[in-house]
Amino acid sequence: MAATLLDVEAVRARFSSLRDGGFVFLDAPGGSQVPDEVGDAIARALREASANIGANYETSKRVEQVLATAREDGARFLGCSPDDVIFGQNMTVLDFALSRTAARDWKEGDRILVSRLDHDGGVAPWVELAADRGFEVEWVNVTEDLGFDYDDLADRLDDRVRVVACVGSSNAIGTIVDVARVSELAHSVGALCWVDAVQYAAHVPTDVQALDCDVFICSAYKFCGPHFGLAYGRHELLESWRPYKARPAAADPVGRRFEPGTAPYELLAGFSATIAYLESIGGMEAIAAYERELGQRFLDGLPDGATVYGQPTMDGRVPTFLINLEGVDAADAAKRLAGEGFGVWAHDNWYSLGLREKLPYPDSAIRVGLIHYNTADEIDRFNTALAQL
Repeated sequence: MAATLLDVEAVRARFSSLRDGGFVFLDAPGGSQVPDEVGDAIARALREASANIGANYETSKRVEQVLATAREDGARFLGCSPDDVIFGQNMTVLDFALSRTAARDWKEGDRILVSRLDHDGGVAPWVELAADRGFEVEWVNVTEDLGFDYDDLADRLDDRVRVVACVGSSNAIGTIVDVARVSELAHSVGALCWVDAVQYAAHVPTDVQALDCDVFICSAYKFCGPHFGLAYGRHELLESWRPYKARPAAADPVGRRFEPGTAPYELLAGFSATIAYLESIGGMEAIAAYERELGQRFLDGLPDGATVYGQPTMDGRVPTFLINLEGVDAADAAKRLAGEGFGVWAHDNWYSLGLREKLPYPDSAIRVGLIHYNTADEIDRFNTALAQL
């Protein structure tokens, strides 16, 4: 196995929750642990910048600096202009808000395509919008190996399709979607490519320009940040939309138009600390390379009788795995593993309702989600615990 450039022990020293080494967090898809410096930045902003923008005193100017810095940090993380960054409560809230903005001038009978790989946070906004406005929503299928079915997407496209919504990677089985390919197909009929990137952005270096998508939404609490969401929107698209917001609120830069009220400035400060943390350990390139090694170690060490749903290697996936053990109830296994110091979940649908119809287990499965602060020793011990089950 190739040597990693990530100093994992130095990384773990920055997390109070990881310092004793007793409990092994393998639940990153549900939310990651947070380094102390992020919490410190949030507390410092509350102490020193508890104000609002636009006033002529020092605390207000500090808030303005927090906001400007966060836009620059978000742009660097996503690979776009600071003008095109939008902040919000989380991915789901942003998705509900932006989908309604996008659809203001759509007509009854217009079509929306969503993927069976999608988390319902990226499906429900379109389902509810369709119910209100008379649109049609259809699933894009998965292949036999639970990958995105690009041929099925191509077959469903016509000039009534207004948007193709997909995940960047599955929150249940880790499959990565070729977003650039989806964008090309969507744009061929004048539709938007709209990406739920919650799992993708947490594990894959992101360049929204290269992906050529129109909207890209993620949540910082999946990559060691606060409970906070950010989005990218294509500049000319954002300029063309009429936002839902309080009318006197700031409308410059263009991304600001879609933030309807006062931002949680302390969380913006925490977000900037998160980006600084990620960059200080080598950035997403180093993180992705290390997580790929870690994920392959997990797959190679699984005991006989373990079933992995989706891709059997680290090719085409992030380190999020859905597994079952022959003859072992998943819910019981998760409880027993928690008692032995391993944090994993068992669930039925993982909020991926379309995918659940294609998963062959009867009741539930165990989700194992790795992230860069996990160690090879933790993975080996976990696989030993699985074998003992």
